[in-house]
Amino acid sequence: MNLNEMYLRQEFPVKANRIFFDHAKVSPLPRRVRDAVSAFTEDASEHGTKNYKDWMIEVERARGQFARLVNADVEEVAFVKNTSEGISIVANGLDWKAGDNVVIPDIEFPANVYPWWNLKRHGVETRMVKAKDGRVLFDDLVAQTDERTRIVSVSSVECNSGFRNDLHRIGAFCKERNILFCVDAIQSLGVLPMDVKRDNIDFLAADGHKWMLSVEGLGGFYISKDVLEKIYPVTVGWDSVVNAWDFMNYDFTFRSGAKRFEEGSFNTMSIYALGAALDLLLEAGIEQIKSNVLAQGDYLVEGLRQRDMKILNSMIPGERSGIITFAFTGDLPQLSTTMAENNVSLTVRDGMARLSPHFYNSQDEADRFFDLLDSFKTGQRPEEMTTR
Repeated sequence: MNLNEMYLRQEFPVKANRIFFDHAKVSPLPRRVRDAVSAFTEDASEHGTKNYKDWMIEVERARGQFARLVNADVEEVAFVKNTSEGISIVANGLDWKAGDNVVIPDIEFPANVYPWWNLKRHGVETRMVKAKDGRVLFDDLVAQTDERTRIVSVSSVECNSGFRNDLHRIGAFCKERNILFCVDAIQSLGVLPMDVKRDNIDFLAADGHKWMLSVEGLGGFYISKDVLEKIYPVTVGWDSVVNAWDFMNYDFTFRSGAKRFEEGSFNTMSIYALGAALDLLLEAGIEQIKSNVLAQGDYLVEGLRQRDMKILNSMIPGERSGIITFAFTGDLPQLSTTMAENNVSLTVRDGMARLSPHFYNSQDEADRFFDLLDSFKTGQRPEEMTTR
C-alpha cells in the first residue's frame, strides 16, 4: 500500500489535533475503527439482535485476522479481555508441582509478573532474570533455567527500555529443553512481525489498545494445538463446551481448540473494533510499518543525541523496537505537562521519557517535538521559537 500523507490523514484523525508519540501506552483510534464501532452500535440500536448471525460472522473474521497477524491456525486463537487474562489462563491452567519454577526478566510489565507470583501458594518459584542496561541477555536467561523449569515467559518488547527479545533463539532453546514458552506481545504486535510457528511460541497474549490501534479491553490469545491439553480451563462457562448452543442438553466436553477458553458471551463491539484495526495493519503491511517506525526512531534518536540526551534503549538492530527512551536531567513532570499543553503525547515515568511513534507519524511531527523540547530547555515560550 502507498502510505501517502493524504491517506494517513484520512485514516488517523488525531493527526489534525496532536502529535501522538505514545502508542506504547494507549493508541488513538483510526477512522475505520471508529466507523466499525459506530456501525455496530447503530445496528444494535435500530435492529436489536436481528443481525446477530452477521455479528458472529464478523467475530470469526476478526479471529482469522489475528491468526494471520501471528501466523497461527485460527483454531489456536481465542479472544481475551486483556494480556493479563491470557497469561493467567496459562499460569492457572498448568498442572504445577511444588518445586517447579518459571523464568521471567526483572523488567517486565506486571501483567507478566503477578500471574506467576500468584503461583507461590502452589510451591512454584518465579526466577527473575536481572536485566543489564534494559537488555535481557540470552545467556543470563538460560542460566536461570534447570530441570524443574516449566515455563519461560518474556515480553516480545520490554515496555520501558524498548528492548526486543530474541524470540526465535529463546523459543529454540525452550523447545530443545522441553520448556514451555509464553510471550506477552502487547508492545510489538502491529509494528513488528510475529511468527509463533517459526519461533516455537506455545502461548501468546496481547491486548489491542497499543500498537494494534484498537480499543482497551479486548485482545487475542494464542495457544499452540500441540500444548492445548496441558492447560486446563480454570474459568469455564456455557460457551466453553461442544454444542454450546444446545443449552439444556448438558455435555461438559470442552471445545477442541482455543475457543474452550471463551467461557461466555463475546465483547462483540470491541471485536468489531479489533477486526477493523487488523484490516488496516495488514493492508499497510507489517514489514512496511516496521520500516517506517524504525526510520522514525532513527530520526528521533539523532535529534535527541544532538541535544545531548542520553538514549536508554539498545540501538543494536536486532534489539530495536518502536520505543525510544531517553534520560532528561530537567524537570520531567513539567516536561510532560508542557508537551501535553502543546498537544504532544508521550510518557514520562520511572525517571525517563518514552517516545513511541507509529507508522503514520511524520518527520514534521518530530521536528515540532524538538522545537518544543528546545523551548522547554531554554525557557522560551513555544510560539517564540523559529518556525521550521
